[in-house]
Amino acid sequence: MRKKITITSAILLIAILAAGYSGVFAAEEAIVPVTGEEEKMEMETQDEDIDNEDMDKSHSEDMDAESSEMSEVSMDTPAWFGVPLTDVRSGEQYTINDFNGNVVLVETLAIWCSNCLKQQKEVKELHGLLGERDDFVSLGLDIDLNDTDEDLLSYVNGYGFDWHYAVATPEVAREIGELYGTQFLNPPSTPMLIIDKTGQVHTLPFGIKRAAELLEQLEPFLGES
Repeated sequence: MRKKITITSAILLIAILAAGYSGVFAAEEAIVPVTGEEEKMEMETQDEDIDNEDMDKSHSEDMDAESSEMSEVSMDTPAWFGVPLTDVRSGEQYTINDFNGNVVLVETLAIWCSNCLKQQKEVKELHGLLGERDDFVSLGLDIDLNDTDEDLLSYVNGYGFDWHYAVATPEVAREIGELYGTQFLNPPSTPMLIIDKTGQVHTLPFGIKRAAELLEQLEPFLGES
């Protein structure tokens, strides 16, 4: 009986050992060594992934920089600064950009507006206070699109106003209203703004402004080099 048990145990032990060796062999077969060529290809793929990431990052940075630059340009230089205007007194064309380096006083007006006439008479007095200056420009901008150059010229000559006058284009009038408020398209409120020597716009309070008040508003910008 003991001999039979011993033989049985030996058979079981041999079976267990055989199963173990089979598992080891299977594990060894599952481990496939990477050849030198395969390793090289894998490294090249990783390098390509890194290069693509760097290119994407560089492209993104370039796009951000370009977007930032465009944003700065649009903020510093409104589009209406580059729209040609025709001076009704001389017939010459110019843009606000042509006055770069000067202080520009702009009034949006209409020839039917009595408050505008009062304001322009104050501007005429302002010119007397300032005297002749090479760094100062006045511009009366007629934003009533029904007015013609001939209408505005007759009005200007009739009152002896001798600075720049032009009829705004629809594009200019629309952008002024969008940038500075619709009140700038309401002539009786006598809207005015100052463009300093760097091209920055400074809006003035609404209502008729006396010559002395305008001079006070202008002096800080006229003093800039």
